[in-house]
Amino acid sequence: MSLSASELQVLIAALGGVAEEMGAVLQRSAFSPNIKERADCSAAVFSAAGELLAQAEHIPVHLGSMPASVRSVIDELGDRLDPGEQAIVNDPYSGGTHLNDVTVVAPCHVAGRLVGWVANRAHHADLGGSAPGSMPADATTIHEEGLRIPPMRFTSEVRELLLASSRTPWERAGDVDAQVGANVVGVARLARLAGAPFEEVLAHGERRCRAVLAAAPAGRWEAADVVDSTGPRADQRRPATIRCAVCIDHGWAGSTDPRITFDFTGTDPQGQGNTNAVRAVTVSAVAFVLRSALDPKLPANAGVMRPVRVVTEDGSIVAASFPAAVGAGNVEVSQRVVDVSLRALAAAVPDRVPAASQGTMNNVLVGGRGSGRAEVPWVYYETIGGGQGGRPPRPDAPGARPQPGQSGIQTGMTNTDQVDYRSAEPRSGQSGIHTAMTNTRNTPIEALERAFPLRVLRYRLRQGSGGAGWSAGGEGIERDLQVLKDATVSLITERRASQPWGLAGGEPGAVGENWLLPGGAEARAERLPDKCTIQLKAGDVLRMLTPGGGGWGTARDAIQ
Repeated sequence: MSLSASELQVLIAALGGVAEEMGAVLQRSAFSPNIKERADCSAAVFSAAGELLAQAEHIPVHLGSMPASVRSVIDELGDRLDPGEQAIVNDPYSGGTHLNDVTVVAPCHVAGRLVGWVANRAHHADLGGSAPGSMPADATTIHEEGLRIPPMRFTSEVRELLLASSRTPWERAGDVDAQVGANVVGVARLARLAGAPFEEVLAHGERRCRAVLAAAPAGRWEAADVVDSTGPRADQRRPATIRCAVCIDHGWAGSTDPRITFDFTGTDPQGQGNTNAVRAVTVSAVAFVLRSALDPKLPANAGVMRPVRVVTEDGSIVAASFPAAVGAGNVEVSQRVVDVSLRALAAAVPDRVPAASQGTMNNVLVGGRGSGRAEVPWVYYETIGGGQGGRPPRPDAPGARPQPGQSGIQTGMTNTDQVDYRSAEPRSGQSGIHTAMTNTRNTPIEALERAFPLRVLRYRLRQGSGGAGWSAGGEGIERDLQVLKDATVSLITERRASQPWGLAGGEPGAVGENWLLPGGAEARAERLPDKCTIQLKAGDVLRMLTPGGGGWGTARDAIQ
């Protein structure tokens, strides 16, 4: 090792700073509320070989799968990208997640030598497809979900193609230009680190992961969970099972190096709907689980994943094959992969695994045309927070009593401080926050109502939705959204039938509910399925009640 411990930490911080600055540039210069307000974007830095060096604390499902997109760009374009050129890709079958997530990749050259790569990913609110928002609930193939871009140079012609595919091209222009600008900044910052021993960053990540695995118990643990449905049709309205076996081996195949395997063999086949995840999404969920459950202080780089093996079966809902629709796989199957992986690990490290969080992103997509001669189209996208699972006491504080869940916040999978049980005070499930594979913000009501013909009538915590326990689950959210113009609405939600489970005797959280109030009338309320695409008239109200988190533990005197 040529760097001292302090020098290594300075280098790691510098690389992380590059990604953080890229994310700030992207968010501040983006046009759409989805990126500017909700921060539905991510940035990361890679070695010349395409290995992840550092990431900003952005969106887990973006970041864990982004290495696959960078790899696809390298494999397709290799060293044919000149300095100043950038590449673009959103194809889920080339390392992407779903079509809305557009990744822009740029090489960093210094004195004619490739130093590394920078990349960012942003969720574009609309890229065509059969319904506004490009995640039609009734899609059965990826062709119905919008424009699919294989890895290619990002030229002015490609930019025009991307804009032409969208219902809101001016918004796409502002967002993709912000992505390009963020990479320009990232390349300039990464160039300053040319010559630094990046491999030592990766080696450090591998050592840290192996040390954590060596300290964990060896063994094999299994769990299963379900997604409630694979689509809105009658034949899709049955659960699909995801199975996971976690194996920690301290002597892998005769080696003394500890390793961990997440094996999803036995998971149900991909369905004729859009509730299918590509393998890159599943790997991203595993990366989150590894850091959040075993050690939140693990660095976020490719070295950490070297002792990790992910086993999937091609054509399953956790490793979908072309041409399956995958819009909901990115946002919903990823959540269940986290749940089932954590449940398996709960038997191995019970003092580090919380009860299940809400287990859904509660996706709402609304779009239509404005009034008047111009009739300018508009598309709105939001994910709604819910309850986080109750958490066990800190491992270093036997008998410590968690406090009741916090209220009015969103839960997120890369917010590793939320699962650091070694902090000064014990904490329980938080309420009204984004959980697991998302880490976006709430769109401020003022920004939402200024940008779209929508009105928020109610937005509050859903009292009593969190599971009871020694550490109570966080509460979900109640929200009423009124459309002021005729619109098409797509809902992609989960945990409307299966409850977020409790642990150690804790009670499960409440399931979510979706309702339509025609004309805003309570007396005419109609319950909606978990996944649907419907037409709304001006004045109609969409009511969403999101799930609470499961509780952890039984009575307060059960653990002393």
